[in-house]
Amino acid sequence: MKEIEELWREVRELSLGNSGRVERLDSPPTPLQFLRDFVSPNKPCVISDATLHWTALSSWSDDAYLARALSSAHVSVHLTPNGRADALVPLNSDDLASSSSSSLCFASAHVMRMPFPEALNLIVNPNSTKYVAYAQQQNDCFRSEYSALSPDCEAHIPWATEALGCLPEAVNLWIGNHLSETSFHKDHYENLYAVVSGEKHFLLLPPTDVHRMYICDYPAAHYSYSQDTGELTLEAEKPARYVPWCSVSPYPSPQTKHTQMSKFPLYFNGPKPFECTVKAGEILYLPSMWFHHVRQSPDAGGRTIAINYWYDMQFDIKYAYFDFLQSVHYRSTHSPTLPETVSEDSKLEAD
Repeated sequence: MKEIEELWREVRELSLGNSGRVERLDSPPTPLQFLRDFVSPNKPCVISDATLHWTALSSWSDDAYLARALSSAHVSVHLTPNGRADALVPLNSDDLASSSSSSLCFASAHVMRMPFPEALNLIVNPNSTKYVAYAQQQNDCFRSEYSALSPDCEAHIPWATEALGCLPEAVNLWIGNHLSETSFHKDHYENLYAVVSGEKHFLLLPPTDVHRMYICDYPAAHYSYSQDTGELTLEAEKPARYVPWCSVSPYPSPQTKHTQMSKFPLYFNGPKPFECTVKAGEILYLPSMWFHHVRQSPDAGGRTIAINYWYDMQFDIKYAYFDFLQSVHYRSTHSPTLPETVSEDSKLEAD
C-alpha cells in the first residue's frame, strides 16, 4: 500500500511544509487566526513573547521563592532509574510469555509523595541518589498540588480559550532536569505548552504518520522503591495488563542504531520529523493526536519548568479520518518481511 507512504508526503506538501521546522509567530495570534491557521488544519506552531508578562518567568528561577511559596505543599514525584518514565524497557521475567529471555515492557514510574522542598532538591541534584526524580504528575496537578503558584501565571491562555470555545480541562506543572525524557506518544487534547525556565526539545509527527510509530501492545510493569537500599526494581503487573505504545526510539545508541533502523524503516527512512525547541517565554501549540517525543535542557539552576494547558479536542470529521487510518494494517514496501504495524486500540492515554 504505497498510497499510505504517499499520504505522508502529500500532507507535508499541501499543509505542513517540507522544511521539518515548526512555524513560529512573533507574538500571540488573534483567536480567529489561531483557529483558522492552526487548530482547524491541525498544525503546530511556536509563539514567541507569549508569556513574558508572567511573574513566573522571574520568580520561578529562584529556588528560595519556590520553596517558600510551596513550603506546606506535598507533591507527587515520579522516580525512575534513568529519567524515562512511561517508556519501553527490557524486563526479564518468567511471567511473560516470550520466546526470548528478555522482553520489552511498558514501565511506569514509582510515584512518591513528599514535601516540595525535598522534591526540588532531588530534581536539581540527580547524582545524589540512585534514581532520577521528575515532577510530572499531570491530572490537573497545577490547580491542586501547586495552586499556591497560581498568581504567577494565567489560569488559561485567553486567545486559545476564545478560539477553542472552552476553558482548559487540566493544567499541569512539569519540573525536571537534563535526564528527564518522554517517549513518543500522542494525546487527545489540544495542548498549549508554555516553558517557564530552561528549554524543551520536541520531535513531532502528524497523525497521518501513525504507521511509522509501530504501535504495539506491551506488558505493563512498574518501578518499586526500596527504603532499605534506596534502589528501584521493575516488576511486571499482575494480573497481566497490556498497553499500546510507540515502539520507536528516535535516538538509538551507536550500538543499537543499525538494529533499530532495520527494525523500524518506516520511521528512519521516511520524512524527517518536525523539530522545535521551546524556550522560556514561548508557547508550543501541540495539536491533538500529534505524536511527540520530548527532551530538555535545564537552566542555570539545573531544572526545566513548564506548564501546559489541556483543552478538549473536537471529535469531528478529522478524528474520524485519523481513526480510520490507524485501523488500516500496513506492511512496508521497503521490507516485506517485517510484521504489519499494529494500530488497533492505539488511542494512547495522555502522558
